[in-house]
Amino acid sequence: MKNRRKAALVLLCAAALTITGCSGSSDSGTSLAQKEEAGKSAGNEAASEVTIGFTSEGDSFDPCTGFGYTGSPLYSNLVKVNGENQLENDLAVAYTVSEDALVWTFKIRDDVKFTNGEPLKASDVAFTFNTTKEKATYMDLTMLESCTAVDDTTVEFKLSKPCVTFIYTIAQLGIVPESVYSDQFGLEADQVVGSGPYKLVQWDKGQQFILEANEEYYGEQPQIERAIVLIQEEEDVRLVAAQAGEVDIALTSATLATTEIEGMHVEEVESVDNRGITLPTVPDTGKVTEDGYKIGNNITCDVNVRKALSYGIDREKIITEALNGYAAPAYSECDGMPWWNEACVIETDIDYAVALLEESGWIDTDGDGIREKNGEELAFHLMYFAGDSMRQAVAMSVANQAKENMGFDITVEGVSADDTVKRMFSEPMIMGWGSDSPMTSYMLYHSSNAGKTDFYNPEFYTSEKTDAYLDAAMNSISIEDSYEWWQKAQWDGETGTSMKGEAPWAFYVNMTHLYFVKDGLDIGKQRIHAHGQAWPLIANLAEWTWEA
Repeated sequence: MKNRRKAALVLLCAAALTITGCSGSSDSGTSLAQKEEAGKSAGNEAASEVTIGFTSEGDSFDPCTGFGYTGSPLYSNLVKVNGENQLENDLAVAYTVSEDALVWTFKIRDDVKFTNGEPLKASDVAFTFNTTKEKATYMDLTMLESCTAVDDTTVEFKLSKPCVTFIYTIAQLGIVPESVYSDQFGLEADQVVGSGPYKLVQWDKGQQFILEANEEYYGEQPQIERAIVLIQEEEDVRLVAAQAGEVDIALTSATLATTEIEGMHVEEVESVDNRGITLPTVPDTGKVTEDGYKIGNNITCDVNVRKALSYGIDREKIITEALNGYAAPAYSECDGMPWWNEACVIETDIDYAVALLEESGWIDTDGDGIREKNGEELAFHLMYFAGDSMRQAVAMSVANQAKENMGFDITVEGVSADDTVKRMFSEPMIMGWGSDSPMTSYMLYHSSNAGKTDFYNPEFYTSEKTDAYLDAAMNSISIEDSYEWWQKAQWDGETGTSMKGEAPWAFYVNMTHLYFVKDGLDIGKQRIHAHGQAWPLIANLAEWTWEA
């Protein structure tokens, strides 16, 4: 999968705003006993168990504080994104949206139980969303005015303003039971109650957690009855565990993926987990943020400089030099998604990049290989998160190419998270994003988010035209109707957020997510992964199988 397919993937949501209903019966599923017997008959004693080399479990398994937004086998959602990157029903049977796009009404299944045996009702859905809104920790629910259970199988969402991406927000939030929820929910194994295909039966914090198949699950019972997830934060520890045969699957990196391990292969999963450079779009005029952090950069405020850094860098060279071939060229924050504008693709053109710089007056007058203008060198610091070897490698490749191809003097610097927050409004930085929701595009480029400390728009990019396109997208009645406006925001033939236009970002690569996988283990159809490598992997654990 080293060569990313460029055709936009189809993410379906019915024009009538109704998703095809799931089966209302759980009788069609295969029982755990049948699965176990099938495994034994195939001569595979381990057919029902898998051991996973993971990174970190996090501090909590509570969806209301952000757990499981990329998918989780512990909780059910109203809707979910499947392996074909299509929206499909989970708890929902159907939903409708009012003509003004302010009222969303969902009908849900009546055969769902939580792992504590209690039935899941519409009141639990309402409680989950209202609680998440109240906590305001991760999930953006500022557009949600209220969520109400009309009856046991009907839940109604009222929005304060149209928000076409709300369907993706819904797909990110697992449902919790109102009756047992407390401030301790998700903090211990016995405080995790969901309705997904698996339940959490053991959690030795910092060491491992264990999942077992939920016998009360309303869908088909999974073949993998037990998953032992080992917490191995260091990638070399996971490598050793894989080499020793202690795990069946382990997260790895582009640096280590070339290692040959007997009885295992490397699984490559496509992602929108991109790496690029944020480029401050405003000059340094002495202004500071509310927190006193410097704003603006007198080098990157020049759009020709930003476009030169987009066109003058060979993405394939970055992939080869820094990532061992395990990545794909990136051109936006949403490559391959239905709202992506394929016109954003650019080819490396060093001559064009040099011409842009010279047009802006950046000339190497003293012959030292570095361009200058009005006595100022074409130079800046390029930050990356200290300790992230992949971002460092990308940054070094970009810096070397920028000097060789165009005459930049870029100093690569590893910085702490605290220093990043202080400096990102005035200095370029290797940043990573990746989401299966177009809401990311809105957050990255709408002027209302410029200069906030959430990492979305530290470049202070603002454009009335872009705002208009993004607002039109958000105000669309259906997600399909919104695609045109997202695409125009990227590039309308004259301007946009893309590297052909205003280029507040220079996008370079989409990371390939890599895993050592034991031969015979099928990890199912993985959806395009968002930012993050661990939890997206096991979101579809219920689809994993051992080959006979």
